[in-house]
Amino acid sequence: MAPLLLVLLAAVCFGTTGTAQALGAPEVSAFSLGSARLALGGTLLGAWALLTGLRRRGARGYSQKPAPDAVRLRRPNRAQLGLIALGTLGVLLYQPLFFAGTAGSGVAVGTVLALGSAPVLTGLLQWALERRFPGVSWGVATAIAVLGVGLIAAAGAGDSGGANLAGIAASIGAGASYSIYTLSAKALMNRGWSADGTMGMAFGVAGIASIPLLLASGAEWMLTPAGLATAAWLGVVTTTIAYLCFGAGLAKLQAATVSTLTLAEPLTASILGLLVLREQLAALEGLGLAVLAAGIVVLVLGSTGALRRRDRTPAPGETPAATSGAPAQAPRGGLG
Repeated sequence: MAPLLLVLLAAVCFGTTGTAQALGAPEVSAFSLGSARLALGGTLLGAWALLTGLRRRGARGYSQKPAPDAVRLRRPNRAQLGLIALGTLGVLLYQPLFFAGTAGSGVAVGTVLALGSAPVLTGLLQWALERRFPGVSWGVATAIAVLGVGLIAAAGAGDSGGANLAGIAASIGAGASYSIYTLSAKALMNRGWSADGTMGMAFGVAGIASIPLLLASGAEWMLTPAGLATAAWLGVVTTTIAYLCFGAGLAKLQAATVSTLTLAEPLTASILGLLVLREQLAALEGLGLAVLAAGIVVLVLGSTGALRRRDRTPAPGETPAATSGAPAQAPRGGLG
């Protein structure tokens, strides 16, 4: 259950973004908030990865070879550089595409297209790359969860001015950016990278690249106590802590499973809006929340069963007796 709970915790952190903006910086543009979030959180993730890599290397002592994570963090090969570039590109493109989608199609439609397309695209891309279907439980749970997100969005669709082609394309592009980043990070982990090293490399580069974007968008709002507190929450909680949990879960789970689990983000955002911001809950939105929660429960139960079956399955070359009397080998892939 630990990897599943870590991803759900990350999604809960993601889901506090809107409430933090509403309470601390309601007048600040989404682009400036997104740039501040990535600049602060990404830089912190990069620094964390560097420090943990150096600590692992030092813990091995001078008489032993350095830890693989520290070596790969320092000298990535060509394939790893390509994956890092893809992951960084996905991180950088997600926010502007997401905001362009909500501006072109309305918040409700843009959000459901971005969040709803991400798990579907991730699963399809993983299926194409690995030539293995992510699993029946993933398919059923994703369909239920996306339906729930759609109902939540439909509850607020009356506030939007109608979707247009450019807005739809931008929202689906945001979902594809998320998929590319998730699959790139998973591929690095499958090549021996640590979770924090993977998160730190992609987000560290993206964070540094976001600093001039933040300055260009106007960072004066961060000089006020409320603005500083908002930026700190967005950077530390919704980015640094959230993606450390996200990476730790991704290291043990399929990318498609992780992508669907993060649909707990709109569930969290809706609940916080109801409890903290005193927003009114429409009947259709309540139904959407229940359906979305049901989809996540289906996926958690299915993933837990798959993990247990994988742990009981002897590794190639092992006998059942050997697996019962010796520790299981560390998993290298997805749910299997």
